[in-house]
Amino acid sequence: MSPLVKDGFVPTDWMLMDSLGEVLRARRTQIGLSQADLAEAAGIHLRQIRRYESGEQQPVLSVAVRLADALGLTMNELTGRRSGHLNLTGRWWAGWQTFNQGEEVLATQPVDMEQHGLTVSIRALERSAENVRGGYVWTGELRIWDNQILMGWYTATEENVRSRGTLFFVLHTQGTFMEGGWTGISYDGPIVSGWAAIAQARDESVSILERLRGRGMSGTP
Repeated sequence: MSPLVKDGFVPTDWMLMDSLGEVLRARRTQIGLSQADLAEAAGIHLRQIRRYESGEQQPVLSVAVRLADALGLTMNELTGRRSGHLNLTGRWWAGWQTFNQGEEVLATQPVDMEQHGLTVSIRALERSAENVRGGYVWTGELRIWDNQILMGWYTATEENVRSRGTLFFVLHTQGTFMEGGWTGISYDGPIVSGWAAIAQARDESVSILERLRGRGMSGTP
């Protein structure tokens, strides 16, 4: 399932409309509600629903909140201010350009991400098979900015491992992967950095890392 899909709701062009009436009508149709169904769900007279959809009237704030709840939208979405839901919860693959005694290693790990509002918890599910010396299990947190930027931190879950640092990612416009980098302390030095990627498949995360390496920048300590 794409990260831009939430509870089976696929954003469409109507999410970009300025007219609240158009949003009401399109979303109501999309989830299979009649005007009467929406009126009952929101506790509003049917005549008012018709007026809102035609643009004859605009709902007051308290009524708009009930309409948004009935349609499964936020207030921003009801007024056309967002292009869709962003839901990153699920199983992903993380890829890291890391280093073992100065030698580059492209390591991968399956991770679980759980989004609550603008905060995403992330945890590695197992050690990296490619990075035998390192590749520890870790946990972290990311904060979403402008539906595109994710910034946060990570730390190893084992108490005797000092691997911890910061993360920065840019989410692809389709929400199917993110690319960026990490900086932190590791067994290979006090300040180490490298490219990073999170994708829906292991091979894809590795492919993104290889493309990033091709830019000519290196995180070698």
